[in-house]
Amino acid sequence: MRRLPAAIGRYPHTAALFDGRAPGPLDCADIPVISRAFAPMVREARYAVSEMAIATFLQALEHGKPLVLLPVALAGRFQEGALLCRADSGLTPATLAGARIGVRAYSQTTGMWLRGILASHGVAAETIRWTTFEDAHVPEYRDPPWASRAAAGHDMQAMLEAGGLDAAIFGNDTPASTALRPVFPHGAGEEFLRLHGFMPVNHLVVARADVADADTLQEVTRQLDAAAARAPSGLPRGRAALMPSLAFASHFCARQGLIARAPTYDEIWRGLPASIA
Repeated sequence: MRRLPAAIGRYPHTAALFDGRAPGPLDCADIPVISRAFAPMVREARYAVSEMAIATFLQALEHGKPLVLLPVALAGRFQEGALLCRADSGLTPATLAGARIGVRAYSQTTGMWLRGILASHGVAAETIRWTTFEDAHVPEYRDPPWASRAAAGHDMQAMLEAGGLDAAIFGNDTPASTALRPVFPHGAGEEFLRLHGFMPVNHLVVARADVADADTLQEVTRQLDAAAARAPSGLPRGRAALMPSLAFASHFCARQGLIARAPTYDEIWRGLPASIA
């Protein structure tokens, strides 16, 4: 069997990829922070198959990167709990205009989702003073003028706790600190589900176009499904189930200037064999 170098995060629903219980073509590298694989995949095509943040994929698609999206989600969550402020702050979602908010990168997928959600509270992205700490994974992208880079060596959580930021978006690394609290009220994620009918997806799976023949992608998808069957995650599988997240993310990315326009359904799934639904 052909072996494919792969960058896949360790989750309960992917554990079988690493311990041999879900055999197949994927040869998964040990990458403790999976987001560190996204830039090498986009910029160098380092892996044959890689987990990838949804905003990174949409930007890569716009800039013609030779990637094919698989209809598999590896990470997703309600985003509201990732936006933190100090515990003694009076901030609410509706009062964030003019606030100083930190985010790892302006193009970070959690930030993209939260800016879209904040817009529904009447707070436009450009009314916030954003502080970023690193570049986008897709090198062609440039941050908007209302975002500035933190000085080298500064830590986002330390800046927030010291008062250098009013709030910050943490993603998967949300700290459990009694000095901090969520800006959104408890249950805000469930309200998103009630309004829109889905939980947002953060990470998908892509393959390099040069390995994206039908037989190979069928085997990769089968292996990912076999691993997930051993530890069901509740994440969507299949094109139709993923389209709510992809459609919302495409709209949010276009509105926020992360991409010039939202891609069509056919553009999103370009290169994926029709046999993989």
